[in-house]
Amino acid sequence: MLLGGPLTHTLVNNLNLNPTASQTFPSEVAHDVFDCRDALPPQIRDHFQYLHSRGVTHFKVPLSWSHILPTGDHSQPHQDTVRCYRTLLEQLTESGLQPLVVLHRSTVPEGLRTTLGDWESPELPEVFERYAEFVFSEFGDLVRSWITFSHLDELRDDGQKVSGLQGALHAHDRVYQLYRRTISVKGGQVSFGVRAEFHHSRSINTKPGNKLPILMYDMKVKNCAYKGNNYYLPISTVLKALKNEDLQILGCDIKDILGRIGDIDSRSTQSKNAESLVYNKVSMSSYENVWRSFSSQSPSERDDFLIGSFPEGFQWSVSSESFKVEGGWSEHGKGETIWDRFGHQGHVFDNQTADLACDSYNKVDYDVHLLRGLLTNNYQFSISWARIFPTGHRGSLSEKGALYYDHLINTLLQSGIEPVVTLYHWDLPQALQDTGGWTNPTIVEAFKVFADFCFSRFGDRVKTWNTFSSPWVVSHSGYGSGEHAPGVKDPVVASYQVTHNILKSHAEAWHVYSDNYRKQQGGRVGIALNSDWAEPLNTSSPQDLEAAERYMNFMLGWFAHPIFVDGDYPAKLKSQIEQKRQECQPAEVARLPVFTEAEKQRIKGTADFFGLNHYTSRLINESKGSCVPGPHGVGDFQSHVDPNWPTIDSDWIRPVPWGLRRLLNYVSSQYTSVTKVPIYITGNGMPTYYNGERFNDTERVNFLKSYINEAMKAIIVDGVDVQRYTVQSLMDGFEGPQGYSQRFGLHYVNFEDMNRPRTPKASAYFYSHVVQMNGFENLQPRSVSYFPKSMTTKRQALSPSEVPSRSKVVWENFSHQTNFQRNLYHYGTFPEGFQWGVSSSAYQIEGAWNVDGKGPSVWDTFTQKPGSIPNNDTGDIACDSYNKVEEDLNMLRALRVKAYRFSLSWSRIFPNGRNTSVNQMGVDYYNRLINGLLTHNITPMVTLYYWDLPQALQDIGGWDNVNMIDIFNEFSDFCFSTFGDRVKFWITFNQPYTIAWSGYGLGQVPPNVRDPGEAPYRIAHTLLKAHAKVYHTYSDKYRETQGGLVSISLNADWVEPKDPNVPREIAAADRALQFQLGWFAHPIFRNGDYPDAMKWQVGNKSDLQGLPMSRLPTFTDQEKAYIQGTADYFSINAYTTKVVRHVTTRLSPPSYETDQDLGKEEEEDSKPTVLKEQKAVAFGLRRLLNWIKEEYGNPDIYITENGVATDSSTTDDDTDRIFFYKTYIDEALKAHNLDGVKVKGYAAYSLMDSFEWLNGYQVGFGLHHVDFEQPFLPRTPKRSAHYYYQIIKDNGFPLPDEEKMIYGHFREGFAWSTATASYQIEGGWRSDGKGLSIWDQFAHTPLRVGNDDTGDIACDSYNKIAEDVDMLKRLKVNHYRFSISWPRVLPDGTTSFINKPGLDYYHRLVDALLAANIKPQVTLYHWDLPQALQKKRGWENDTIVQRFKEYADVIFDSLGDKVKFWITLNEPYYVALVGHGYGIAAPGISFRPGTAPYIVGHNLLKAHAEAWHLYNDKYRAKQGGVISITINSDWAEPRNPYKQEDIDAARRVVQFYIGWFAHPVFNGDYNDVMKSIIRERSLAAGLPKSRLPEFTPDEVKRIKGTYDYFGFNHYTTVLAFKVDFKGLQHYDADRGVGTIADRSWLDSGSGWLKVNPPGFRKILNFIKEEYGDPPIIITENGISERGPVNLNDAHRSHYYENYINQALKAYLIDGVNISGYTAWSLMDNLEWFAGFEEKFGLFYVNRSDASLPRLPKESVKHYGTIITCNGFPDPSQGPHPCLGPDPEGTSAPTTPPPSVVSFLGMAVSLPDAEVALNILFSLSIIATAAAALITYGCLKATRRSKQPSGVNISLKNRF
Repeated sequence: MLLGGPLTHTLVNNLNLNPTASQTFPSEVAHDVFDCRDALPPQIRDHFQYLHSRGVTHFKVPLSWSHILPTGDHSQPHQDTVRCYRTLLEQLTESGLQPLVVLHRSTVPEGLRTTLGDWESPELPEVFERYAEFVFSEFGDLVRSWITFSHLDELRDDGQKVSGLQGALHAHDRVYQLYRRTISVKGGQVSFGVRAEFHHSRSINTKPGNKLPILMYDMKVKNCAYKGNNYYLPISTVLKALKNEDLQILGCDIKDILGRIGDIDSRSTQSKNAESLVYNKVSMSSYENVWRSFSSQSPSERDDFLIGSFPEGFQWSVSSESFKVEGGWSEHGKGETIWDRFGHQGHVFDNQTADLACDSYNKVDYDVHLLRGLLTNNYQFSISWARIFPTGHRGSLSEKGALYYDHLINTLLQSGIEPVVTLYHWDLPQALQDTGGWTNPTIVEAFKVFADFCFSRFGDRVKTWNTFSSPWVVSHSGYGSGEHAPGVKDPVVASYQVTHNILKSHAEAWHVYSDNYRKQQGGRVGIALNSDWAEPLNTSSPQDLEAAERYMNFMLGWFAHPIFVDGDYPAKLKSQIEQKRQECQPAEVARLPVFTEAEKQRIKGTADFFGLNHYTSRLINESKGSCVPGPHGVGDFQSHVDPNWPTIDSDWIRPVPWGLRRLLNYVSSQYTSVTKVPIYITGNGMPTYYNGERFNDTERVNFLKSYINEAMKAIIVDGVDVQRYTVQSLMDGFEGPQGYSQRFGLHYVNFEDMNRPRTPKASAYFYSHVVQMNGFENLQPRSVSYFPKSMTTKRQALSPSEVPSRSKVVWENFSHQTNFQRNLYHYGTFPEGFQWGVSSSAYQIEGAWNVDGKGPSVWDTFTQKPGSIPNNDTGDIACDSYNKVEEDLNMLRALRVKAYRFSLSWSRIFPNGRNTSVNQMGVDYYNRLINGLLTHNITPMVTLYYWDLPQALQDIGGWDNVNMIDIFNEFSDFCFSTFGDRVKFWITFNQPYTIAWSGYGLGQVPPNVRDPGEAPYRIAHTLLKAHAKVYHTYSDKYRETQGGLVSISLNADWVEPKDPNVPREIAAADRALQFQLGWFAHPIFRNGDYPDAMKWQVGNKSDLQGLPMSRLPTFTDQEKAYIQGTADYFSINAYTTKVVRHVTTRLSPPSYETDQDLGKEEEEDSKPTVLKEQKAVAFGLRRLLNWIKEEYGNPDIYITENGVATDSSTTDDDTDRIFFYKTYIDEALKAHNLDGVKVKGYAAYSLMDSFEWLNGYQVGFGLHHVDFEQPFLPRTPKRSAHYYYQIIKDNGFPLPDEEKMIYGHFREGFAWSTATASYQIEGGWRSDGKGLSIWDQFAHTPLRVGNDDTGDIACDSYNKIAEDVDMLKRLKVNHYRFSISWPRVLPDGTTSFINKPGLDYYHRLVDALLAANIKPQVTLYHWDLPQALQKKRGWENDTIVQRFKEYADVIFDSLGDKVKFWITLNEPYYVALVGHGYGIAAPGISFRPGTAPYIVGHNLLKAHAEAWHLYNDKYRAKQGGVISITINSDWAEPRNPYKQEDIDAARRVVQFYIGWFAHPVFNGDYNDVMKSIIRERSLAAGLPKSRLPEFTPDEVKRIKGTYDYFGFNHYTTVLAFKVDFKGLQHYDADRGVGTIADRSWLDSGSGWLKVNPPGFRKILNFIKEEYGDPPIIITENGISERGPVNLNDAHRSHYYENYINQALKAYLIDGVNISGYTAWSLMDNLEWFAGFEEKFGLFYVNRSDASLPRLPKESVKHYGTIITCNGFPDPSQGPHPCLGPDPEGTSAPTTPPPSVVSFLGMAVSLPDAEVALNILFSLSIIATAAAALITYGCLKATRRSKQPSGVNISLKNRF
């Protein structure tokens, strides 16, 4: 500090009279100090700027206490005075001077002394503190340096009592403490002034007695003689003393010195040189200034750890870079980058590449999850230029690349994290590098355009931009040494040219932002420069000092000086390069480009902040004479490291924390003092080796701790304006040339796992703790975040349950649901305030079983006995949560749960179970946990007892001892008293059923008592009374003051009756629930007593067993009253469902189990889990919740445990758990939204994998995987954690956009159709000369077709043309798709004989269709090949191509004048693979799976092409029809959408499915995916060539383009994942994929068909994009059912409505060219190998009637309405004519004899069902029309336009 001031009245007056007085140095006189009684003159700014130009850095501002607070009352300030001082301070800071504010001089002002007294007054220090507090609040934003009393010693000189001086010191201390508490977080310092006068004649040799630096507030130079003409000798002597390195001089008052120089100027011609000497300290280079200011520190002073906090609002960040983490190197058209090329050329360690990296391109949610756990408020990442502009230019924009960053940015903001975006971090598009890259001047414009796009696209959400990060690395390592991409080795020219272009690019980007975006977006643009700190190797060598400064110029100044100083390179850099050029001629060592004056002005000042990347320091010495290109040779320096500096896993980083502080001071002095911009530390961190410690990275913890502390010193002690700190990096990544061998991450990434799981390291927990504390001071605990409403009245008593209970209504309402009604997914959300939580328990996670005084529990005793648990697992360590509170909080923060349910370990708090043994260490642990939860607004939900009874209490009988009631109450009382001020949710017992039955009945769990007949009832009796006593204790002592809730967590399986139509089975189901749930719930929630069902059963069994009384204990009336109502909410744990039936069980031996007279079995639709007794049956949860509602008076319900186990090998990709939560939570949502159940909260079990009781660590329920093999016990979020977070964020399952209905219409002339196939419906298998087909042969082979069904008769359509056409007319289709039976027309498959009766059948059919105005769509081949041709190897014989062409010729010639729509082949995929690979369809070939399918497919494609060309060449001109092929395909989604491997698998599914046949027809030849994979696998198996046949060039040409439309069959979607089939050679092994279905998708009657409508839209878009936007006609789409006939096929109506609506979206929104839609199928028929069991028909065919009558299902009317409306009319637009009743055009088909069917759950005849359906449909039409009219009237009346609501009014009957 070089102090000037203070301002005096004399100067103010002089300035008003003479403006030149601004260049004077007035003396300070106490009574003349300016006190804001007068106005500030306009010229005051000139004076301040003059002082700044002469080297003054700080200015003294004494305040007038009495003028600011005339009465002494801080609430009554003199506002004019306050405004004056503020103006003064603002003008100082704007002039570059920092104010040093003095609160007061010494004595109490006269005006205040009369009312407040003198410093002896005990009240005065507090008054002074209030005055200081007022000043801090008014001016604290402008001031960092404060003095309480400038002349404290005057109090002693004035003769005041010692007590007066002590009073002033006490006042100072109060102010100092106030500042530390409230203001110092913003940086700054406080002190006081005392006199220590000195003269020139007196030597300054006194060292301070402490380590505090000294500020000379007022310094006078007196009585100094000079010698000769050296007027400056006295002054230089003073300055020499000030520069003494043994002194810690922070700064001094130089006013007197400056004044003396002014006086000397007129007397000496040496003034200029002398002044230069005087300003030695001022004019010294910034580097030397900074270095000298720290060089005198001793190591202990240098390394002292500063305890304190960063300024309020300080920003914490963590970083990553695109090419290091994203992967997806060629995804969605991303261009190649220089790092892609560099890695693929083998320049990286171990030939590693960044192709997949961390897979962040697919894992946005994973990365943001980590950030939420860290608590950082910023995330710095870079944008891949090549992902957005693959070629580097705007014309190549990849929208999907931009959407990735949109998604990342939006996800960050949704989690409250600000994105900080770097435009360029080293990954240049290779296409730009091919034209010179950064050496080419045209790149400046390219980068400008790229930046412009990023600002315009993302700038509304991104407010901080780095143009470049570490550009020095690009210039030096990328284009100089060539160690980095692009690997150019040209340190002479290219390196300097790159810097030149980068600086110009940066400037252009900055100006683009300032000119076009700053005003509306309000962001900041800067640059992140990297730099070491340089220290001279020899501190006494001026040459090394200069060399160190050159090092800084060649590294940092190269970029910083042009931007932050004057637009040009540093003068020392330029002169050094020029000097070396002269020295080294003729060799050229460096060619530094020159900026024009315009370029300098363009570059100067182009940064809103100074971004600094810093990692290490170097020792520098001078080394002259070298002519080697590069910084060291040109700069004449060498760099070294101190051997005493610590070593880490890096050749270039040595931890030198104090270097950061010095570098920050240097940056502040050299650069930001000019531009006045803040400093952001944009990168700081260190690597570890891959093979080192993965999780417990203590070296990184120490590194960050020391570096962050040095940054804090720079802010607080040195006043450097640092506003952000960024750790490099968020996670391990691809580290350039080092590949994955070096790890910078706070999170460990397992690069050997394709899931790329991320696991926090110790450093992540440390950093989050620093962020939470905002430095290195302890946090104050926060108050509780959520207070539930306390129950003020006791729960009302209910009458005892009946037998069976009235709650049987649940079975009546739900057990008769169809699968469709039961499983239809419900979209909606829970109410605001719903409590989302997660759970755990003490013994399962805490570990530390005997640490810090904890006593043993019964589970400790049990597990430590060998053989008790698999692998002899114990909970001795478990998850070590006792020592990992921060780790557990990190998981909870990331999940954003609102509640955490955990239990207290009784023996940790009371080691012997009694309140005489309180263990404070255990209490402290729970206090830390509870306070940590509340700090993050997580409500603690505390279970008092979760099975881990202190062993000392078990030794006295445990729960079989009635004294336990009081003992448990003592423990609970202590917990309420100790934690109840913060805990508002209490649970007394968890699952008392488990304690009583498993612990004392079965003896499976501690205390392992096996007494099934009596002990369970005794124990339950005690538990209920213990619970009640604890509840009353809370109500009596704590409820009023604490306001919490108390309950008990009960568990129950839902039970379904074996037959819901049998009353005895209903009673059995009710009894099962009463014995499990009612055992405890009935006493508490109904009447204080056990349910009558239990009392009756146990009492009768006891009588039959000859016992004198019931084994079920009884309660007294007093006990009943005491127990009833002792719960404030209903807490339920639920996992599975069972099916029960009534049985008569044995009487002996007595058992709780046999008392129930039940038999149990698994629910038939249950999904297996790793625990066979806990199968997943989601619908049971809804029913259980409804039963609780009905049985217990609709209480508030909290689901306190629900989850599923997976085996220990499932570490992070836990798809089954996601399905579990997706379906179970949705059932809870149904219960709440549809049934009115008051579900208030849900807790997933469990937070993390843990000790799972009798299963040890073999299974895990956790949302987080815990690696129990690692000593650090790392916790890794599983995919289910991300999924559960999303549920919490959405508060349920809001209807996704892709599922919302759209209203609109298809094009005019849209082809509405339905379809059949000849073998499936015709019958007449030997009629009129028909030949045998392969399906005739197949179906007559035993065990080939379900139920031995055949198509011999099928639907007898061969004889029922009229009936079939009547169905079509009733359906209102305008097209009908059917196939021709090849052997019916050509019995032997050849044209040697044409069967005229067969051909005539098709003529009659076509004529009937045309007469009904229905256009035929004819399929030539729908799988029924003539058997005669199969005998000649069928489709495996390439002669089939000609046979098919000849067959097609016959049909075209005969029917072509009437048929204008042809399909050559239906689903060649099925023919090739299912018929010739799997062999489950005709012809049943399965023994050549590696070759036959491909050969068959090859011939099918050639046959199709020949038929197409035949028609095109011979018939098209005269017949005018269209012809194509129908290809089928599922859509495929990745099983794990965050996993590139699964994404690739899904693509392979589609390419091996639709692409197998579509690619040759539409694009030419097989797709590259199939060709390359099959070839590689074939050759690897030792085959000479690919098993996939190759087309000749002529064949490719002949097949390509053989289409007039894309015929497409689609039914379902699959989830795909990679499967390695090793060396197997077949289609599935080639594809390398396994598929499953999402468990929430609706089932059908076909195991392979699951309902996922959005997949339809996606595959339609795929066809558009992949195959050139052909016209698409959907030639099949539909759904099946099995089982008893139900004409109300709501599932089919639902399917058609949603799938057709997705097609409409594809047409209207996506522009897919859809021309027609075909429903499969017209009627139920023979579904190939499934026989007649699977029914796809719109019409039911009654096969029990020989006449095979057809009866319409409800879906007929629904599909007909869609056809009539040609889509979906918008209900908001009023009634649409298509919705009105439509008279039948023809009579109904002939009525068959009555037959009984199931209709709406009733047995009715077919005619009656039809009449009922007609009536229902008519009523629905009338109701719909009426509703539409009412809606239209309302709309018209209000005259308001309304957007489509997205709600489908025609179906959507959600169950």
